[in-house]
Amino acid sequence: MIEVNDLTKRFGDFTAVKGVSFRVGEGEILALLGPNGAGKTTTVRMLASILQPTSGSARVGGMDVVAEAREVRHFVGMLTELPGLYSRMKPLAYLDFFGELEGVPPSLRLERSRELLTLFGLWEYRHLALGHFSKGMRQKMALSRALIHNPKVLYLDEPTSALDPAGAKLVRDYIVSLGRAGHTAVVCTHNLAEAEALADKMAVIKEGQIVAFGSPEDLRKKLLGPPLYELQMVSLDGYLPLIQGLVKLESRQGDRVCFRALEPQRQNPLLLQRLVEAGAEVVSLSEVPYSLESVYLRIVENSSSGSS
Repeated sequence: MIEVNDLTKRFGDFTAVKGVSFRVGEGEILALLGPNGAGKTTTVRMLASILQPTSGSARVGGMDVVAEAREVRHFVGMLTELPGLYSRMKPLAYLDFFGELEGVPPSLRLERSRELLTLFGLWEYRHLALGHFSKGMRQKMALSRALIHNPKVLYLDEPTSALDPAGAKLVRDYIVSLGRAGHTAVVCTHNLAEAEALADKMAVIKEGQIVAFGSPEDLRKKLLGPPLYELQMVSLDGYLPLIQGLVKLESRQGDRVCFRALEPQRQNPLLLQRLVEAGAEVVSLSEVPYSLESVYLRIVENSSSGSS
C-alpha cells in the first residue's frame, strides 16, 4: 500500500530526510519512532503529498506522490501533531465541510459524522462550538476529520496526545480495528508502549535515516539476543554449576537467576529435569518480557556509535 524508495528532502543546506526506503502492506500499521527532529513528520508530509521530495520516489495506493499528488491527498487521511480547528464552527458543520472537500456525498456525510461523533463520545456536544472544546475533545474532533472520508491510508501524528487513559485506549482500539478491516496506518509516536500495542512493523528514524525496520519481535531478537528467562528456587546453593553447564547465566539475585537459552524448547525442560533429579526445589521458570524501551535505546545507541 505504501512504497518508499530512497526518499530525500532538503531545505537549503539542511537534509531532513536522507534516502529513506520501506514498504507497508495493506492492513498493516507502521509505528514511526525517533527523537524530535529526526525526520518523522517530514517523511509523513511527503507521503501525504503535502511536501514534494527533493529526490527519490514514493507511491501510496499505487499512486505517485508527486505526479498524482491531488489523488493521493484525497486517498489518505492525516492527523497532525497540533491540529487546528475552526473555533466558531460546531461539530456537524465542521465535519460536513471537510467531508464535502473530500468528495463525500451529502447523505453519507451526516451518517459518517454521526458515527464518528458517537464513537468518540462527542455526539452530545454537537451543538457546542469547537472553541469551547477541551484539549482532549479537540484531539478526537481532529481525528474524526481525518476519518470522515473513510481513507484507506491514515497518517497519525501522536494520535492519543492529550487524551485521558480511557480515551487513549478507545483510539488505539479503533486504529487496530481499522487495520483488521484492511486500512493501512503510519503512526508517529514517542509513546513506546503505544507503538508496541499498535504496530505490526516499526521504523526507527534518526537524523533523517531509518536505522532499524521490522516487527517488534524481529527487532528484539536482532538487538537483544535470545529470550531471557528467570528461574526461582527455594535454595540455589550447590546448583549453580549445574545451571551454568546448561544455559548462559546473565545475573543472580538471592535464589533467583536470569539466563538466556538459545534453544529454550529443548534446554528449559532439560534444565528442570536435571535440577529435580539433583534434588532441587524449583519454584518457577518463566520468560522475562522484553522491554520495547530497551530495544529502542539499543537501536539509537548503536546508530550513534556507528556514525561517530
